[in-house]
Amino acid sequence: MSTLSYAAPTTVDDAVKLLSGASGLAKVLSGGTDLLVQLRSGRVRPDLIVDTKKIPGIIGIREENGGFVVGAATPGAVVEEHAGMKAAWPGVVEALDLIGSTQVQGRCSLAGNLCNASPAADSVPAMFAAGAIAVVVGPNGRREVPVEQVPTGPGRTSLGKDEFILEFKFPVRPARSADAYLRFIPRTEMDIAVVGCGINVTVDEKGVCTAARVALGAVAPTVIMVPAAAAALIGHTLDEATLAKLDAAAQAAAKPISDKRGTVEYRIKIAGVLARRTAAIAFDRAMGKTNGKAH
Repeated sequence: MSTLSYAAPTTVDDAVKLLSGASGLAKVLSGGTDLLVQLRSGRVRPDLIVDTKKIPGIIGIREENGGFVVGAATPGAVVEEHAGMKAAWPGVVEALDLIGSTQVQGRCSLAGNLCNASPAADSVPAMFAAGAIAVVVGPNGRREVPVEQVPTGPGRTSLGKDEFILEFKFPVRPARSADAYLRFIPRTEMDIAVVGCGINVTVDEKGVCTAARVALGAVAPTVIMVPAAAAALIGHTLDEATLAKLDAAAQAAAKPISDKRGTVEYRIKIAGVLARRTAAIAFDRAMGKTNGKAH
């Protein structure tokens, strides 16, 4: 049985070298709220853990070119206290706020939630809807990847074994733009989503949608973008006919499994209902009608 090694590099280059030189399975430690549980249960048995939290800039939030850059290992509690992120991306902040308990919030991160690659991850549909960009570092330098291209299946990502996410870029907010995230769970809190929905919209002065992104979680092997649902919104106000088309598009895109949290039929129905409710919140926010929490 191999011995587990631990390293906490202080530069990107050193972290990449450690990952590239690992002879067995290497795991990146961002927040650790998923990885440590998997270690204790024996689900993963890495030979090396590379803790990235000592790399400058990987924890923290900064404004850049009118948008926001969030370090990959920034704890959820830090994101939730950032006034700029809460104002610009309330759906992303609310989704991150749903991960675990108060204690977990002190460690969980956007990168960990994304790279754990659970189809039911809460922050991921919100990041998909936001159009966030992951800055990935590796032996060939940096590359920028749309977040929806990172998960490839349950527990699998498109990142190489010697790559990790350094930060996320959230774009500039156009006028009259807003996002929202909702999930449905069996309990009142600290549960895994039966379905999750993130929606990001821009509207004109009359409330007609001019741009939209819709993402669903827990209804496929990965979180999915739903272009047909976005198309149902664009060019329309949020009237009953538009909501019905959005509902139908969300249901059509859902390809869930049955498990102890819900049947296929139930999840498909919930996908449509959540899409309606999430869109209503996003549209209201875009029109300046509410800044309240969605959950």
